[in-house]
Amino acid sequence: MSQAQEIVLAEPRGFCAGVDRAIEIVERALAKFGRPIYVRHEIVHNTYVVNDLKEKGAIFIEDLNDVPPGATLVFSAHGVSKAVQEEARQRGFTIFDATCPLVTKVHVEVAKLHREGYEFIMIGHKGHPEVEGTMGQLDTGIHLVEDVADVARVAPSQESRLAVVTQTTLSVDDAAEILSAVKARFPLVREPKQQDICYATQNRQDAVKLLSPQVDVVIVVGSPTSSNSNRLREVAWKLGTESYMVDSADELQAHWFEGKARVGLTAGASAPEILVRQVVDRIKALGAISVRTMDGLTETIKFPLPKGLKIAGEDAEPLDHLR
Repeated sequence: MSQAQEIVLAEPRGFCAGVDRAIEIVERALAKFGRPIYVRHEIVHNTYVVNDLKEKGAIFIEDLNDVPPGATLVFSAHGVSKAVQEEARQRGFTIFDATCPLVTKVHVEVAKLHREGYEFIMIGHKGHPEVEGTMGQLDTGIHLVEDVADVARVAPSQESRLAVVTQTTLSVDDAAEILSAVKARFPLVREPKQQDICYATQNRQDAVKLLSPQVDVVIVVGSPTSSNSNRLREVAWKLGTESYMVDSADELQAHWFEGKARVGLTAGASAPEILVRQVVDRIKALGAISVRTMDGLTETIKFPLPKGLKIAGEDAEPLDHLR
């Protein structure tokens, strides 16, 4: 069999509630206030989504010096540090915070336990905007570990009041391994009541674990900057299934499918379904005959929008975006 015969779609895949909400905040701000709307950092880590919003009038910046006085500013889904929040307030921008509520939950926990005298170990990837935002909730007393080796080197000033938090988009298995090392070294460490890794990250990784043994190759739709998309590819690879990540259908290579009867397909939480459909079409053009969707969880969670974004005369239906 020279080319793929069947495409198996993971379920769930693609947009999560936090990404849906973040994109809708930018679209509603554009509809209500007009162009341009400034967004600090990519609203979500997906090239297609960012380019689509740029065409609609969003301007993505990293430095608040690039935002003119009186402008409307949106914080990305990844969250921002206290310093960025304060600077934006002082400059008088109209601010809408698109931070995912599950990231905000981590920020709230950090603030609460800090008041109780806790220091923190954060499990996450250095330089990721979510990690910078969470670590930036405090001036001091939060220590980043990226792997088990870092746990041996971390040096909190005390061990009696120590709590652990994690980036929400990590590999569930990797985070568990690092957390075990933290607990072994610091037996009194306080864990979150519910794990910080978000439901969507967990669900998509679980779906890939079910998908991988059923297929010969796994394709993940996601941008290189997307942490949760990268983790999906790693999950498949660690299970011994050949796996590739693509930002769009144009990146697919015909030779990936040679001799592969079944292709598994999933998408990161920031990747729109339109890209999945384009990838399906491309694999079909390479010879795949059928498409089926795995049984899987149906996600129904929806997060409320910030106040001030209702558009006069509209009903309660969300704006149409990237479905």
